[in-house]
Amino acid sequence: MVASAFAASVAESALTGPGAGGFILVRPPDGPAVVHDAFAAAPGLGPGGRRLRPEMLDAFTVPFGDAEQVFHIGPASVAVPGFYRGLFEVWEHHGRLPLSDLVQPAVALAIEGVVLSPEVSYLHTILREMLTWTPGAAAIYAPGGTLLGTGDRLRMPRLAETLTELARTGCSALDPGGWLSRRVVDGLAPLGGLVTADDIAAYRVIPRTPWEVAFRGHRVLTNPPPSSGGVLIGAALATMDARPATADPVARACAMVDAGHRANGLRCEEFVQRLGEPGFTAWFRERLQRAGAGSPSRGPAGTTHVSVIDADGMIASTSSSNGAGSGVVIDDLGFLLNNMLGEEDLNPGGFGRVEPGRRLTSMMAPTVILTPDGHPRVVIGSAGSNRLRSAILQTTVNILDGGMDGIDAVEAPRLHVEGGGVDVEGGVPEPVVQALDASGYALRRWGGMNLFFGGVNAVGRESTGLWGAGDPRRGGAAAAVNHRGEVIALSPRP
Repeated sequence: MVASAFAASVAESALTGPGAGGFILVRPPDGPAVVHDAFAAAPGLGPGGRRLRPEMLDAFTVPFGDAEQVFHIGPASVAVPGFYRGLFEVWEHHGRLPLSDLVQPAVALAIEGVVLSPEVSYLHTILREMLTWTPGAAAIYAPGGTLLGTGDRLRMPRLAETLTELARTGCSALDPGGWLSRRVVDGLAPLGGLVTADDIAAYRVIPRTPWEVAFRGHRVLTNPPPSSGGVLIGAALATMDARPATADPVARACAMVDAGHRANGLRCEEFVQRLGEPGFTAWFRERLQRAGAGSPSRGPAGTTHVSVIDADGMIASTSSSNGAGSGVVIDDLGFLLNNMLGEEDLNPGGFGRVEPGRRLTSMMAPTVILTPDGHPRVVIGSAGSNRLRSAILQTTVNILDGGMDGIDAVEAPRLHVEGGGVDVEGGVPEPVVQALDASGYALRRWGGMNLFFGGVNAVGRESTGLWGAGDPRRGGAAAAVNHRGEVIALSPRP
């Protein structure tokens, strides 16, 4: 898992990397599951600390195809990153190979370059303004002044140097005064960034007990407060679990939309403020009983997810994100920094309202589904900001209620509840569309499969053996590695 996360820093460099925040859910075969919270924190600590003001942010528009959204970026949008700290901590607790071995494939990939797939190229196209916002970013993604496209090779030699040095120095690079932390703080300061040395010194990876919910006799373990995604997925699953399972795809789709609608009504400023506070669980369950429609909320598909299960039963579900990306690259480091302070969905009270040092909330929800006897059945997560909860919910229900195999469950067309409306991906059966329309939902119909609806990555274990599925919306893939080191493609189907 750690090696794949380093490699993703190159393969999906716009979405994750040393400047990202994230969560790592680990369940060893002989111990309890733990979520390592390595998400972004609000900066501004110390005598020189400053608070964000909305006018400090820049903006650009992302055209999703059937929808547009404005994102807020720039140096002041950068929150304190923590994902690599989380990776180092997991490696220190569970790693079996030297750090240099885990980093080397990513270094080779950065030097040789990544050939851009149509899916990654499309993502870069809609993020064009962010990826060319600063000279440092443009030098990577648009060398010579032209944005790289499908079939072009994206090379990141400076990131290769950064990763090589990280392998040599280890986690000390991210400590207060460490070379990487110091260069990020010093590089941001003259640009107007808000991250201080005191923010770095105060940051800790926080171990958390997963949020657990029962569904069809299974135990679903997911991301707990102060993040919101896992709680909302759990709320929707609990609503569905109180109803009989159905093999009717129309009834099942309507039940998922209703469950998502109820959970969506919980996403409000009060919800975010209460996350992680004493009494949250009781308040949340009471709200669940009377939840109605919430306000629409959008976000980028800016998450990278990796799901892993090994022969010994070790499982890991890892989600990380740069948000939409800040557009800022510290030139000699070669990677994008996050824009979490400029993400509306993470700042529901308004930009600049989160106190310095406090964790931002997140919709990311690395998840593990255990059988009634405690064995891992599905390891799952998704990209897609607030749409990822719909993607994880529907994939889970498709497997446990619909009886689909993993690949079919991931590739099935999706629905997403926003406020009183439902986004309907192309390919959703017409009887489902008609039933939702008759129920009074405002439908927003999409022409085809779109990364707007998330990017699920899942692996699992059935009586027939291991399976894996990567979401075609993101050009995802899954593979198995046998004891001889041979790689066997699982998804797309061989």
